[in-house]
Amino acid sequence: MQQELDRERAYHDTCRAALARMVEGAVEHVVTGEDVSASGADAEVLGYRLRSRAKEMRELPKGPLFFGKLDFDAGEHAGQSYRIGRLRISEEPTAPPLVVDWRAPVSRAFYQAGPDDPQGVAVRRRFGWAPGSHGDSADLTGMEDERLGKGESGTGTLLTHEIERPRVGPMRDIAATIQPDQDDLVRAGLADSVCVQGAPGTGKTAVGLHRAAYLLYTHPQRIRRSGLLILGPNRTFLSYISEVLPALGETGVRQATLGEEIARHRATGTDSDRAAGLKHDPRMAEVLRRALYAHVSTDGIDALSLSDGTYTWRVPAGALARIVEEVRDEEPPYGVGRERVRGRAMRAVQLQAERRAGPQPAAWTRRLERSRAMSGYLDAVWPKVRPEQVVAELLTDSGVLARAAEGLLTDDEQRDLRWPRPPRSYRSARWSTADLVLLDEVAGLVEHPEGYGHIVVDEAQDLSPMECRAIARRAVFGSLTVLGDLAQATTPWSARSWGTVLRHLGKPDAVVVPLTAGFRVPAAVVDLTNRLLRRLGTDVPPAKSYRGDGEVTIRPTDDVHAATVTAVREALAHEGSVGVVAADAQVPAVRAALTASGIEPANPDEPGARVAVIPASMVKGLEYDHVVAVEPAAVADAEERGLHRLYVVLTRAVSRLDVVHSRGLPF
Repeated sequence: MQQELDRERAYHDTCRAALARMVEGAVEHVVTGEDVSASGADAEVLGYRLRSRAKEMRELPKGPLFFGKLDFDAGEHAGQSYRIGRLRISEEPTAPPLVVDWRAPVSRAFYQAGPDDPQGVAVRRRFGWAPGSHGDSADLTGMEDERLGKGESGTGTLLTHEIERPRVGPMRDIAATIQPDQDDLVRAGLADSVCVQGAPGTGKTAVGLHRAAYLLYTHPQRIRRSGLLILGPNRTFLSYISEVLPALGETGVRQATLGEEIARHRATGTDSDRAAGLKHDPRMAEVLRRALYAHVSTDGIDALSLSDGTYTWRVPAGALARIVEEVRDEEPPYGVGRERVRGRAMRAVQLQAERRAGPQPAAWTRRLERSRAMSGYLDAVWPKVRPEQVVAELLTDSGVLARAAEGLLTDDEQRDLRWPRPPRSYRSARWSTADLVLLDEVAGLVEHPEGYGHIVVDEAQDLSPMECRAIARRAVFGSLTVLGDLAQATTPWSARSWGTVLRHLGKPDAVVVPLTAGFRVPAAVVDLTNRLLRRLGTDVPPAKSYRGDGEVTIRPTDDVHAATVTAVREALAHEGSVGVVAADAQVPAVRAALTASGIEPANPDEPGARVAVIPASMVKGLEYDHVVAVEPAAVADAEERGLHRLYVVLTRAVSRLDVVHSRGLPF
C-alpha cells in the first residue's frame, strides 16, 4: 500500500508540473495571438478569448488535482486507467490526458458503476486528501479500492469522511462525492428543464451548481453566447456558494438575487403585508397588461397627411384605425407594436406613391416615417410609455386602477393596493421591492428582455407567481434547473405544489425529481425535523439520512441567554463551525449575551468564522456543524409560515443540534 501511495504521489507531481506548463502556455498564446494577421474584429475576439483563458488558468484554486481513478478491463476502454479530477490536465493538447475532467463521458462510470453493473470498470479507487489541502502531493494520505469486477461494493470510509467533513467557510464542491441519483440530474441535457424537490441535506444546491458546470463544459459556445445565470435568495447565500464554480474551473458566471436581476431602481419604499401580497398575486399580470394597453386608442383618430415637399399623401382615418386594431390583435411587445403601426401606415403611403410615380428610394421612406406628422399620429394612437409611468398611474389613480382591475380585484383589494401617499410624479416615486416586480412585468410587455441559455433557480419554493414570471421571461428560449423544498417554503405567497411554480415559470412539463436521502443532516436531527414536517401540511416525503451519528440536545431553561452561552461554549469544544440561530427580533440580545461572555460572534456573511449569529430569516441555504436554535416558539410565531421557517432552522445542523427554550416546543 505504501508503494502504491508513493506512486500516486509521484503521478500527482507529474500532473502538477503539466498544469504549470498549461498555465504558461495559455499566457504565451496571448502574446502570440497579438501578432496574428486578421481583421481588427477577428483579432479582438481572438485576443479576448485567449486572455480570458489565461486569466481562468491563473485563477484556478489550489487543491488536489485528482480524487479518483478508474481501471477498465472490459468495453471500449479495456486496459486503460484514468485519474478523475476537477479539470483536464495533459502534457500536450493532443496528448492523452493525465487527468480526465469529471464531466467527460468516460468519468460517468466513476459515479454510476456498481457491482451489478460495473460498466467495464475493474477497480474504482478513491483518494483521501488532508483537509484544506492546497494540492501538495504529501497531502495524499490514503486510498480505497472497490473491485467492482469482483462484485465488491459499499460506501468506503474515505467517501463518508469527505461528506461528513466539518463545515467551515464557503460551500465546497461535491465532484468527488456525487451520488448516482445526483449524477443523473447533473448530466441532464441542455434543453431539459428539471425541478429538484430536495429534502434538507440531499445536496440539491450542489446538484444545481454542478449541472451549471457540466453544461458549461458540454455546450461551451451555446452557453457562453446566451449566458448562464445562478439565482439565489440573498447575498449571504450567494457568498456562501461563490467558490463552488471557480473550484470546478468555471468563472465569469453571473450569480445574483432576483431583485438584483430585475432592479430598475433601488428599493426604498415599503408595503403593508396586504399590499405586498397583492402585488405578488398572478392576477396583477392581467391588471398590468390592461393598464399598459389602455394607452392604445383610436378614439378621435384623424386622417394621416405626409408631405414630401412636392406632394401630400393621405391615409384615411378608417384605414389607420384598422392598422392599429390588427396590430393590437397580434399581441406583440408594446414597443414592437408601435413600430409595426408605423411600418404599416408608411406602407399605405408607399403604395400610393408607387401607383403615382413608381418605387421610391429608401431615403424618401426613412424621411417620411420619421417625420413630425408620423410621430404625432403614433403618439396619438400608440404612445411611448415607460414602465414607471404605467405602474405609478395604476397605484395612484383610482380610476385607472378600477378600469384595469375590473372583474379581477375587489374594491377592498384595490384600496389596499394603492399608494397611501402618492408621489408628485413617477420620477419621485419610492419603489418597494414588490413594485420592482411590477415594473419588470410591464418592461417585459414593452420589450422582451434578453434571455439566458440556462438559469439555475435555488430556493424556488419561495418565489411568488409574479417573480416566477420575471424568471420565465428570461428563459423563454432557455432551460431551467429549479431547486427547492416545499417544506422550507416561508413566504406568504409560497406555492403548495411544484406544478403551480413550474406553470408560472413557463415550464409546466419539467420533470420533478425528489431527493430524499442525504449524508449532510445526521439521522438524529432528521428524526426530530420529520416530527415537525408532519405539522406543515405539505405533500413532501419524509427525509432520510445515511448517517447514524449526530447529536440532539434539548435545553429547557428559565434563562435563554445564559443557556445559549453555555451551549456555544460546549460546541466550541468540538471541531467545526457554530451557527446560533434566533428569531430576527431576538438576534441583538443573543449577540449581546455572547459578546458579554467573551465570545465574539461573526455575521452570517463572514465565511470561515467559528461562531456566527444568524437571523432565522437569513439562514436558508446555509449549514453549520453545530447549530444552536434559540427559542423555537419565537421563530414559529414571528411570521405567517413560522413553522416552515423553524424547519429550515433545525435542518441547518450538519453534526449537532442544541435547542434552547423556555417556552413550549412546536414539535
